[in-house]
Amino acid sequence: MAVKVKIPTPLRGLTSEQDTVPGEGSNLSELVEHLETTYPGMRERLCDDGGELRRFVNIYINGEDVRFLQGLESSLKEGDEVTIVPAVAGG
Repeated sequence: MAVKVKIPTPLRGLTSEQDTVPGEGSNLSELVEHLETTYPGMRERLCDDGGELRRFVNIYINGEDVRFLQGLESSLKEGDEVTIVPAVAGG
């Protein structure tokens, strides 16, 4: 099922500078695999060596933080908007 994925500036080098790309999957884990197939290098930017979401990457489905949903098992449906937001540190 098709979803819209909003790509942050630091990851746009992987998407030929596109700020929004189409994605597919019934859950976030499948979407990450689809993004990796289409845009190699995406998985390592989003997930750690254990396959979990990196702590400094926030992902939202329709504005809801996936950490408060089911993480990588969060369900996706046709037309959902997935937003990737790198955490910002500093002061």
